[in-house]
Amino acid sequence: MSMRDWSAFFIPVAALAAPSGYAADYLTVAQAQAQMFPGAQMTDHALKLSADQRDRIKAASGLRQRWDEQKVWRADKDGKLEGWLIVDEVVGKHEFITYATAISPDGRVLGVEVLSYRETHGGQIREAGWRKQFVGKTLADPFKLDQDIQNISGATLSCRNVTDGVKRLLTIHQLYLRKA
Repeated sequence: MSMRDWSAFFIPVAALAAPSGYAADYLTVAQAQAQMFPGAQMTDHALKLSADQRDRIKAASGLRQRWDEQKVWRADKDGKLEGWLIVDEVVGKHEFITYATAISPDGRVLGVEVLSYRETHGGQIREAGWRKQFVGKTLADPFKLDQDIQNISGATLSCRNVTDGVKRLLTIHQLYLRKA
């Protein structure tokens, strides 16, 4: 067999070194709803946001609202408002992180769940201990990485962007859901 015949069996080195895509789905929206508001009736309450409303969110939180529509569900149990579940996406380092935040009627974080994580590194933000740092937080809290929210080495951008996202969702709650 000549060298030309063997070339069909060789794989270019660039193909071996090319990064592979990575995505992990952990929870569906329905699973997050059941986990964060057990036994509650969930009602779709999506917010369609005008440019002026998005500007108000940015002015109040310091963070840009990317989407014209925010996915929101109202959680009621025994005829009483239990809270709100908001599903959002933020960029990790390169890819979107889909997460859900449960917020009490008075504006406290009840929990944060990562639904989908698409980055190759930094998935530690899914660990319960890291997410638990948000429970009880309100807009009165500083939301500062390495101060009231611990950073995870190797996941700084994911930590920062989810932290900022939760703050923005609390702002949306205060502006548009608190009296709904």
